[in-house]
Amino acid sequence: MLVRIFLTTYAIAWKIIWGMLIMTKQTFLHDKHVQLGAKMVDFAGWHMPVQYTSIIEEHNTVRENVGLFDVSHMGEVFVSGKDALAFLNSVVPQDISKLVYEKAVYCQLPKKDGGLIDDLIIYKLGILDYLIICNASRVDEDVNWLSVNSKGFDIKIDNQSHNYSLLAIQGPKADSLMRKMGLDTQQESFTIKPAVISGIKLFASRTGYTGEDGYEILFENKYAEYLWDKILEDGKEFGIKPIGLGARDTLRLEAGLHLYGNDLDENTTPIEAGLSWSVPKDKKENYNGKDVIMGQVANGVSKKLIGLKMLDKSIARHEYEVYFKGEKVGVVTSGAPSPVLGANIAMAYVKNDKEICAGTTVQVMIREKLHDAEVVKRPFVTKRNRVKV
Repeated sequence: MLVRIFLTTYAIAWKIIWGMLIMTKQTFLHDKHVQLGAKMVDFAGWHMPVQYTSIIEEHNTVRENVGLFDVSHMGEVFVSGKDALAFLNSVVPQDISKLVYEKAVYCQLPKKDGGLIDDLIIYKLGILDYLIICNASRVDEDVNWLSVNSKGFDIKIDNQSHNYSLLAIQGPKADSLMRKMGLDTQQESFTIKPAVISGIKLFASRTGYTGEDGYEILFENKYAEYLWDKILEDGKEFGIKPIGLGARDTLRLEAGLHLYGNDLDENTTPIEAGLSWSVPKDKKENYNGKDVIMGQVANGVSKKLIGLKMLDKSIARHEYEVYFKGEKVGVVTSGAPSPVLGANIAMAYVKNDKEICAGTTVQVMIREKLHDAEVVKRPFVTKRNRVKV
């Protein structure tokens, strides 16, 4: 009897502990999404809205008007201190010494073999202060890697992801909406500035993940529900709608933007991923993976990332095999319908064969049948996210 009681108690305790270990996180806007009837899914350890109405409707809203995204699952890590610049230059390929005040830069966080732990945006907030925005699924790995590599540097690494919410306001009418709400800063693309919107002090960055113009606003969690409601209310005249992860994925794919875990991972370098434009060739400082990455710049790569447009109604999904002249040459990394093109598109890693180029027909294995796809240039649609003032 005592053994049975012990085993029962042990089993209950283990269930509680296991439940705590796998508990899905929620943003401060979780209840708002549920109230709006969003379909919720687990994503990168978070319970997030995948769609509120239809993915196509939400996608077109961002392309034509303006959409509001809750992206509070993303990570915010502040790096500061006397050696902040030298430290960042030692862990990313970008030359952070060229990053001026209130500007942002896209970069990657490579390992010593050139494979990518994550891709990031780094903002310069002050002379010795930087903000890193990282992917939700990689926050712990990023912070650990930064900490491991901080030996000998006089810096502070401060993970504030749990204290901040992040909203993305994206689309051709995003700027008009932000102006209506009180934004009075003049900002080019990839800049960040302190701002006040509807009486709330925050950081406004003119960045996004859709290929459209827009802003991402960062603020303390306690203002999340107020700002969410206020943006949706003030945005009615601009046709605003809340947008889920489903449309976020189709929007970024049309724009040819990478998704970590699909198009980027620890076995892929920035050169293989077609991101050589983000890797300075004249940077003097050493950084993790520099020898490998610069070697690929000089000598080429064995695989490359290509764009595909399916020639029938089939959809090429993640990890589907790609064939050329009867030989398996690679795998699909991301694939989805393109509402703008009215076709199904994908990105895939294939062997670096000069015959596999724009205009070439390859095949994708879908349910044990080969389907034709045309190799096309990326982005799949014209990006409209570059703004100068």
